[in-house]
Parts: sequence; C-alpha cells; structure tokens
Amino acid sequence: MVKVGIIGGAGYTAGELLRILLHHPEVEIAFVNSESNAGNLLTDVHEGLLGETELRFTSELPLDSVDVLFFCFGHGKSREFLAQHDIPQHVRIIDLAQDFRLSEPGNDYVYGLPELNRELIKGAVHVANPGCFATCIQLGLLPLAKNGLLKDDIMVNAITGSTGAGVKPAATTHFSWRTGNMSIYKAFNHQHVPEIRQSLAQLQPDFSAAVDFIPYRGDFARGIFCTSVVRIDPMISEDEIVMMYKQFYANAPFTHYVDRSIDLKQVVNTNKALVHLDKHENKLLITSVIDNLLKGASGQAVQNMNLMFGLDETAGLWLKPSAF
Repeated sequence: MVKVGIIGGAGYTAGELLRILLHHPEVEIAFVNSESNAGNLLTDVHEGLLGETELRFTSELPLDSVDVLFFCFGHGKSREFLAQHDIPQHVRIIDLAQDFRLSEPGNDYVYGLPELNRELIKGAVHVANPGCFATCIQLGLLPLAKNGLLKDDIMVNAITGSTGAGVKPAATTHFSWRTGNMSIYKAFNHQHVPEIRQSLAQLQPDFSAAVDFIPYRGDFARGIFCTSVVRIDPMISEDEIVMMYKQFYANAPFTHYVDRSIDLKQVVNTNKALVHLDKHENKLLITSVIDNLLKGASGQAVQNMNLMFGLDETAGLWLKPSAF
C-alpha cells in the first residue's frame, strides 16, 4: 500500500484528492494536514465525504510515515514549505501548485503531464502537476507540435468554472456575481502560458510563435471548455491531422480524440480529456474539454502517483460523468 500525506487539506483540490484516494485500492491515507481545521473531521469541510470517512485534520506533519506527499497549497507556498521543513529522502512529492512547473537550474521536478512525460514521471521523485488551463490547452495542441505543424501564432479561448479560483471567496466567485454572467481576466498574460510554451517547444524545438490566450470566467462550478485556432498548411488534409491525434493518444487511457463535436458535460466529474478538430481551408479549430478539478488537478495528480509507484495508471480514477 502507498501511504499518502496531504498538506493543505481544506481546499477544493484536497477534497477531490480525498474523494479519489479513500476508494483507491492501493492507498492508505496517513494524514491530512490543515492548521486552521486541526482536530475537525474531514467531513466538517468536505461534506461530500459524509459516510465515507471518520478521519480528522491534523496540525502535525508525520513526514516519516508516508511514501508520497501531495502539496495542495496556494501558488508560491510550496517553496516556502520546503524551505522550512526537511522532507525524508524516500518521500516523493506531487505539487499541485505552479512553483516548480518551469524548468530552471536546480529544479528536479518532472512536469506531470502523462501524455507528454509518461516515462519520466515513472522514474520521478518530484512531480509538478500541470495547471488546469495548461492541461486542457496542451492536450489540444501537442499532436500538432509533435508533427512540427505549429508555425504561426495560436489563438486560444477557454472558459472555466468558479472552482478554478479556489475555495476562498472572492468578488468574482460569489454566486450572485457569477451566475448568468461571463467575464475576461488576465488576457494575454495568464500564468499558465509559459508552461504551455515550454511543452510545445519540448516536442517542436523551433516553436517560437505567440500563444494568445483569452481566459473567461463561466457561470458554472467546474470544467474547462477550450477552443484553439491554428493556421496550417492547406495541403494537409483533415484526415491526416485526425490520424496524428489518434496515434498520439493511442496509449493515453484518459485522453481521447472524438470524431464528432464535444461538450463539457461529457467530462465533468471524470479524469477524461476529449479533443475534436475541424479544418477550414488553412485554419484548424481544436476543441478540448476537461474537468478542472480532476484531469486539471487532483485526478491527474493521482494518475501521476500511479505512474510513480508502478501501479495501474488508471487505478482509482474510473469516475463517471452525469447522464444529464
């Protein structure tokens, strides 16, 4: 059994991790840390787990008792935590924040997108889980980069649910503001763009075009719906490009190319990513969808854990979408 510790256990990503790991056949949850909730039942915060666990939050950090730590901090706090605590060498880390996603000297964290780095993740001690927008956008573009087809600027529009902003209330997450509403934020300057560019260049080293990303806040709780427009050689047929996608994702258990138009409800509450494309002369429209809390965060983190410990990559992750 893999013994797991979760740090920062009161947020949305931690709640989704617990929902998965409580029923994972190869996992034992050793502790769930939360300073502000120490002593309280997990179900006092994560009420969807009522009837599934009697575990309590703890302020203690029994790091020697675990095989892997999940960091569910806000961005920037993972580095701070590591500077203040000695992690035993045998303990692996999966960081759900953005602190270690970009390659730099001294950073040994493997970028945890299985469709891109599966073999590296298998041998990793430290993994940086990708961002939710970054996951959805990259899964729509990676097959093109693999085939050297990204020659011009990429236009991306994506809309996310309110859970993408985290559990702490803010002016733009209140129901009365969000419902029946849409808005743009961080246009052209979203923090996930550098990791997207890094991954595209990993597959296509000469990639130097812009990724013009416009994020939208949606009036729903979870999920990301993304459209990307890429200029492409008009002599390459749509059938050829579709084959590139199907070949690229042939061994990806959760990412699927779909031959018809896709919608958000097909992936919400699952670890799946769906991709579809339409070619219009020299323009390619790629649609990709994920659940931001699962494939965009906690589900992908468990997928990475499974790979790191030599488990079935899909273990604990066959979650079903709603029929309606």
